[in-house]
Amino acid sequence: MNSPATPKTPETKIIIDTDPGQDDAITFFLALASPEIELLGITTVAGNVPVEQTTENALKALDLAGRPDIPVHMGASRPFLRAPVNAAHVHGQTGFEGADLPPPSRAPNPGHAVDFLIRTLLDHPPQTITLCAIGPLTNIALAIVKEPAITARLRQIVTMSGAFSEVGNITPSAEFNCYVDPHAAAIVYNSGIPITMIPLDVTHQLHTSASRLERIARIPNRIGPVVANWLRFEKAFEANKYGTDGGPLHDPNTVLYLLAPELYGGKTVNVRIETQSELTMGMTVIDWWTITSHPRNAHVLRTAKAEDIYTLLIERLSRL
Repeated sequence: MNSPATPKTPETKIIIDTDPGQDDAITFFLALASPEIELLGITTVAGNVPVEQTTENALKALDLAGRPDIPVHMGASRPFLRAPVNAAHVHGQTGFEGADLPPPSRAPNPGHAVDFLIRTLLDHPPQTITLCAIGPLTNIALAIVKEPAITARLRQIVTMSGAFSEVGNITPSAEFNCYVDPHAAAIVYNSGIPITMIPLDVTHQLHTSASRLERIARIPNRIGPVVANWLRFEKAFEANKYGTDGGPLHDPNTVLYLLAPELYGGKTVNVRIETQSELTMGMTVIDWWTITSHPRNAHVLRTAKAEDIYTLLIERLSRL
């Protein structure tokens, strides 16, 4: 097995926009375990479960990590135009099925997530904050519409969303985060903000095999067993779906990419989001071969060094 990659990214300030979900919480843990990253706050959105539950889950996860100081702001309760869709069939009714956590030690911070995003981006120097977007893109699109000046303030958005050759995981043609709010996704992808897109094409290379989960379960802290049990529950649905002994590792790739971009490969291309056709609603149409003259608006990842990525993930979780 290869040794862990040495993170080369300079100190990065991030905000995580999220709909926890078991794998969302692992993304928090990776950020908190990494001295290269400063987590400025968490904004929640409806997605895997309703926003009240995603907010409670974010608070619980931060308590488990011993970081109740991290701000948590509740955001959008529904998509721009479409009826809400959730993924309770994958994550369970609470989104955190698989491990029981105590009730959160605090309430969310006052103020809407969109206002927190805008205020934080305007208060910090330009190009110093990266937004890790691991849920439907509703909050981010609302912030762009409310205060367009933030598009020049963000350093980049790293988002787990979309798919190319792996097509869809909630419909035959669409990935969940883009499908839930395709109109928001279209706003974000057309915003001019530098975007790194981590699609299903990457996450499906990173299955949580039984042997990988056993390595996580053996981490000698309070985090390892909880993460392993969460993933065993969440990935049981996907293991049956894909015929494997695990399921794709999705959201943590955003922080893992920031820590070790050399473990991933891709190229900058045009990405458009389908918002008209019910048959292909939320599909990410990726011009991989530059067939059109549309501007290249996203760096789309396609390859991942799976063993190195899991080694890095386990090494970081071991620090908590």
